[in-house]
Amino acid sequence: MRQNFLQLNGSKTEAIQTGTPHQLHSSPITSISLFGHSIPLSPSVTNLGVKFDPHLSFANHIHHICKTSFFHLRNISKLRSSLSLPAAEKLVHAFVSSRLDYCNALLIGIPGRSLQKLQYVQNSAARVLMRVRKHEHITPILHTLHWLPVHLRIEYKILLHTHHCLHGDAPTYLTDLLTLHSSGRTRSGQQHRLLPPRTRLKKMGDRAFEAAAPRLWNALPDHLRAPQTVEAFKKGLKTHLFTKAYC
Repeated sequence: MRQNFLQLNGSKTEAIQTGTPHQLHSSPITSISLFGHSIPLSPSVTNLGVKFDPHLSFANHIHHICKTSFFHLRNISKLRSSLSLPAAEKLVHAFVSSRLDYCNALLIGIPGRSLQKLQYVQNSAARVLMRVRKHEHITPILHTLHWLPVHLRIEYKILLHTHHCLHGDAPTYLTDLLTLHSSGRTRSGQQHRLLPPRTRLKKMGDRAFEAAAPRLWNALPDHLRAPQTVEAFKKGLKTHLFTKAYC
């Protein structure tokens, strides 16, 4: 820390232990010692705006997203009649969509009930934006707005990170997690695939980037896995996921 001209503030430093319920229950650790400071373990910590919990369920983080998003949606709805559609859409993206997308790659593999809470936020944002009633079916509205559902927005982010990793545009701590599948007998349609690692814990191991990225990447059509610019990949990926969602 001294090399980086940093000093530990023990009163503002938090620590958390993550693991399975069995691991956490059997762990004797209640605090950690760092540079002479004893830091007790916390049930929830915030790092770069994301709230972490011991089970990595991100329940607190999702609750915070929903609470904050609905606060802004209520305010936008009060102004909606005075706003043009483009102006209202800018507000929705700035105050709601940005929160749904921020660090959302961490949410891969979370329970469906948690995803549904975030989807309800997006549905409500679409209703406010398009000024439709609550009982009207939401899927045609999302289709009209060209919005991907929340679970596919998460997949989009992971796949975009994967593309960056494979083309040297990501930090080494991510690129080192991925391994290209190499075989002299690989058919052209099977090229540019990733080697999936073996995982033991479905609720945690399968959610890790090194496991989720190969799984999603290998499921893409051949033309999307082929080398291409990031802009071409983003456009093709959005089209692919949009078709997957609504067709």
